[in-house]
Amino acid sequence: MKLRIGRKQNCYIWVVTDSDMAKMRNSGILFSAFLCTLFFCACHTESKTTFDAAAQEKLIERLMEEQAVSWNNNDLPGFMRHYWNDDSLRFVGRRGLTYGWQTTLDNYQKSYPDKAAMGKLKFTNLMIDVLDSTNAFVIGKFEVFRESDTLAGHYTLLWKKMKGNWFIVADHSS
Repeated sequence: MKLRIGRKQNCYIWVVTDSDMAKMRNSGILFSAFLCTLFFCACHTESKTTFDAAAQEKLIERLMEEQAVSWNNNDLPGFMRHYWNDDSLRFVGRRGLTYGWQTTLDNYQKSYPDKAAMGKLKFTNLMIDVLDSTNAFVIGKFEVFRESDTLAGHYTLLWKKMKGNWFIVADHSS
């Protein structure tokens, strides 16, 4: 008798040939095999973490509001708190692609050396798309209101949830 066990669509399946069935009928094994199949080979559902996408959208919105508050208080390190503090952080701006949290902070400090240069920041998120429990995609508009002028542009942010916290891992602002 040959018993083959396979897995298909998260269910374990036993395949028993007709000749094997005849042998099992006479010996009472069919009933035992049936019970074992029900017990050990019931469909297996993988546990998946459920998440509330709307709640995650609101959380990311709140984190961006915190960033704007930090910016408006002339606190660039506070503004950077929600960026991934890693050399692999990607930032694309008018100077092209740069890598790293410290590089990004240094570039912000060079471009916005004081409160007058920083002005007042306003984010307008046009779309927050929570892709799954650990990734979100944000497209929006930024405006920096200064006494002498107003800077404006758009951003695309890739947020990643790591160790229970959301961080920006890629920012394209232009």
